[in-house]
Amino acid sequence: MTVSELVRRARDGQPRALGRLISLVEDGSPSLAEVAASLAPHTGRAQVVGLTGPPGVGKSTSTSALVKALRASGRRVGVLAVDPSSPFSGGALLGDRVRMQEHATDDGVFIRSMATRGHLGGLAWSTPQALRVLDAAGFDVVLIETVGVGQSEVDVVSLADTTLVLLAPGMGDGIQAAKAGILEVADVFVVNKADREGADQTVRELKYMISLGRREKEGPSWRTPIVRTVAARSEGVDEVVAAIAGHRDWMVEHGELDARRVRRAENEIQAVTAARLRAEMGELRGGAVLEKLARRVVDGRSDPYSAAEELITELRG
Repeated sequence: MTVSELVRRARDGQPRALGRLISLVEDGSPSLAEVAASLAPHTGRAQVVGLTGPPGVGKSTSTSALVKALRASGRRVGVLAVDPSSPFSGGALLGDRVRMQEHATDDGVFIRSMATRGHLGGLAWSTPQALRVLDAAGFDVVLIETVGVGQSEVDVVSLADTTLVLLAPGMGDGIQAAKAGILEVADVFVVNKADREGADQTVRELKYMISLGRREKEGPSWRTPIVRTVAARSEGVDEVVAAIAGHRDWMVEHGELDARRVRRAENEIQAVTAARLRAEMGELRGGAVLEKLARRVVDGRSDPYSAAEELITELRG
C-alpha cells in the first residue's frame, strides 16, 4: 500500500492504517520523509496534552479517566503511552495498553504504546512523528503519557500544548519529586490519590513553591492551578479538563499557543538534522577521515574543537 493511500485511510479513521503509519515512524522507514510530507497539510489542529510525573502516581489511570471525560464531550482522543525498554533485552511490556482496555472497542479512541528504546527524557525518540500521525488523522485531543520520570526528564514540554504534572501523597517528600525542571514545566498540577493521608500537605507545599516561582516572572503569567483527583473513581477529572481548557484559552489570548508550536517545530527540525548528521558521521567512520582526526587528537597534534571543525568541513564537502 502506498504512503498516500495509508494517509487517506488513516484520515478516514481506519485503526490499521494508523498503526502502520506509526510503525513506519518507529522503524525509521526509508519512506519516513514521504510520510511526513503527506501528513504536513493536515496537521496543527489537535490539542496536545502531556501527562508526566514520578513512578506510581497513577498516570495511566489518570489518562484513562481523562479519555472517558473527553469522549463524554464528543471529542476524538488519541493516546501515546510511553513505556520503558529493558536495558538488557531492549524489550518492553507496553502495559499501559492493558490498563486502558475499557476504551478498546471505542472507535473514537486510538491508543498506541511506544517503547523508549533507550531514549532518555521520558519519551520515545519517535513520539513527535507519531503525534503528527494522530494530529493529521483528525483527533481532537492527543494525550502523551510519559514513563515515570525524575526531576530533569521534561522532554514532554517540548511537545505538549498543556503539561500536567502528577503527584501523589505518601511518596516521601512531595516537593522533592516536583522540584527543578519538572516543577517549572507544569501548566497544571494534579494531586492524584487525594483521598490518602498527606494530600493537604502536598497541596500546601505546591502552593508555596508556585508562589516562589511567580515572584521571579515579569509580565503576564499563567497561574498554575492545583487539582485534586482520585482517578480510579474518576473524581476531580472534570476539574482537570476544565483546567486544561482554561490554560488553552489563556495561551490563545496571550499568543503563547502559537509560540509553543513554533518551538515544537524548531525542536523537530533540530532533531531530524542531528539524526542526519549522525548518520553521515557513521558513514565516515567506515572510512579513514574520523580515525585520522582522532589519532591527531590523541597524539596532541590537534584538539577536539579543531578536529570537529575539520569534520564539519568534510561533511559539507
